[in-house]
Amino acid sequence: MSRRERQRRRRRNRGSALGRFFALTGMLAVSALIVGALAVVGWVVNVAQSAPNLSELHPVLPGSPSQIFAADGTSLGYIHSQDVRTPVSGSVIPQILKEATIAIEDRRFYQHGALDYQGILRAAVKDAFNGGGLQGASTLTMQLVDNVYMTPRMKQHHDLKYKIEQAKLAQQLEARHPDKNWILTSYLNDVPYGTVGGQTAYGVAAASNMFFNTSVRRLDLAQAALLAGLPQAPSQYNPFIDSAAARHRRNEVLQAMVAAHYVTQAQASAAERSPLQVHPNTAAAIHRQPYVFDYIAQAAANDLCPRTPNNCPVLTEGGLKIHSTIDLRKQALARAAILAHEGGPGQPAAGLASIDPNNGHILAIASSADYRNTTFDYATQAHRQPGSSFKAFVLMTLIHDEHGDPNQTFYNSHQLLPGWLPGYPTFGVQTAELSYQGNISVAKATWDSDNTVFAQLDADLTPQKVTQTAYAMGITTHLDSLPAEAIGGLRTGVTPLEMADAYSTLANGGSHVPATIINTITFPDGSVRDFGNPPRKRIFTDGEAYEGTKTLEGVITQGTGTAANYGCPAAGKTGTSELLANAWFVGYTPRMATAVWVGYPQGNIPMANGFGGTLAAPIWHDYMSQASGGYCGQFPTPTTPFVGTSYFGHYATTGAPAPTSTSGGGGGTATAPAAKTKSGGVGVTGTGAYNNPTLYASPPQTGPGGGAGAAGPGKSGKPSGGSGHGAGTGH
Repeated sequence: MSRRERQRRRRRNRGSALGRFFALTGMLAVSALIVGALAVVGWVVNVAQSAPNLSELHPVLPGSPSQIFAADGTSLGYIHSQDVRTPVSGSVIPQILKEATIAIEDRRFYQHGALDYQGILRAAVKDAFNGGGLQGASTLTMQLVDNVYMTPRMKQHHDLKYKIEQAKLAQQLEARHPDKNWILTSYLNDVPYGTVGGQTAYGVAAASNMFFNTSVRRLDLAQAALLAGLPQAPSQYNPFIDSAAARHRRNEVLQAMVAAHYVTQAQASAAERSPLQVHPNTAAAIHRQPYVFDYIAQAAANDLCPRTPNNCPVLTEGGLKIHSTIDLRKQALARAAILAHEGGPGQPAAGLASIDPNNGHILAIASSADYRNTTFDYATQAHRQPGSSFKAFVLMTLIHDEHGDPNQTFYNSHQLLPGWLPGYPTFGVQTAELSYQGNISVAKATWDSDNTVFAQLDADLTPQKVTQTAYAMGITTHLDSLPAEAIGGLRTGVTPLEMADAYSTLANGGSHVPATIINTITFPDGSVRDFGNPPRKRIFTDGEAYEGTKTLEGVITQGTGTAANYGCPAAGKTGTSELLANAWFVGYTPRMATAVWVGYPQGNIPMANGFGGTLAAPIWHDYMSQASGGYCGQFPTPTTPFVGTSYFGHYATTGAPAPTSTSGGGGGTATAPAAKTKSGGVGVTGTGAYNNPTLYASPPQTGPGGGAGAAGPGKSGKPSGGSGHGAGTGH
């Protein structure tokens, strides 16, 4: 073999070896690519398999504000909610808004399935050249899944794993709902469009109201384009924040609609020249009858979330329709009656609460206050000393517990000096004029509001029994079962609403029906909860209630409450607290029970001629005569007539001689002149818990003998300060 042949052979061998090397390297590279691809595919399959299925997830829909209505269906306003969502059917959404959304968000929406593979390829190429993370390629179905089904954990990182899980759920959703129009409508009802005034609009109906103050049905092309452009970046394109960015984004949507052949260039150009047309909707912040609105909202929270009424998501985010019992006509009449007498510059304030005794429905809660100055409602929040209006509970304890006839039971009207009642050495009772009537019936003592008689009657019945009667009839404020409570000396006082509720027990024949301002609550699914028929509890026989009513009728016809008489059958009781600082009239007909309070909200400040019969009864008269609507019916004759007897207690002057007792005092004989008086008076002093200046009420209360704590304005317009047990003066 020649040298040249040997060289040629060596070159061939080297070439074959190099070829084999490259072939082997290529095979290894391809194998690596195949293994890598298989690994990627395996990882994708593993991620998809480990992701939850749609059937395992519950849609998380944003909340929406609850709306409150008066009894006649008039809207009183919305309870504030961070989320606003008002779902509507697809037929309500304008076609132009649907097309604007498809054009800018998912142009091939009707051509592809749950995933747009062309879009995914374009996004992958774009992301590869831009060097960023996976962007775009989300169909409307995928966005709907993201908004409604994906958990916060799944959305924590917008990476490839997130996209795989999103894609899986999107495919399952379209398999469950193959109708593309269902997907589009759901998206348009659930996507967030932006935040205004602390509230985020979810869905096109809420967004139309929030940004344009109009119905979604009435959107024009320019408005539809503006809304369609918001979901991509709601804060960036918010027209109330950056009008230039909003206009630019709107025009992008219009040109996308031209490219998709939804509108012509001429139509788009005309829309581009139009103003943004944004107009904030303040309806959610406006509350008609704000005091009433607040009370209804609180009552609904107590009903729906009794354990956590201050944190009640079902109320603030549940989209409820709350139908109240409030009668706007009676509400207006109550306010007018108050302002006709009180509430002017330098005048006392007043509160009124009115109830339908037959079902407990609250008809009116009015106040002389201006909500712009204070959110404190005198009708429902002002705990004030009730004076002699509390004597109704002593009267009904006599009738019910002892079967005592008020006309046949007599006590001696005379000054009760400190020491008359064992255990209370400083408790003394007298009338304002220091004149007394001698031996009088309990009925007459009721008409004339004689404190000395009722103090003795309460001592005989025991304050504990009177407390139980007050609770049974509807008083909810804590009572201490102290002797002064019989004549209105309470530690924290009561509200007008409490008193109207309690007197309604007599108005409806002896059954207590708890007061309610909620009639029904309708939930988004159409279910209804009825709160308008609270349970009745029989407290007195109808005969006992009728006996109490006959006695209290005399207060209006011949006693301290004649100013309340408007010519129709009615019963009630005046009340005046110590120092003439609180004036009351609480009364009723068969159809309405109404309580009126008059006083200064800053504290127990004496009022000129501040008797219940002078200041409160005229307001009651004006309201009831108008609110009755012409009704002037008699109290129904009882089915079980009351048969009472003369009650004999230790201090009574009826019955057999008093037995020996260590309770002290005695019926005795009157040492003061027997003079007829319509007014009474009481001086009450005490020590210890009975006159504790550290016990506060709001508005402030005065303690026995005029001792009071500091008074001053409190938070949110609520007065603060004051103490203990102011007592009644008799009127």
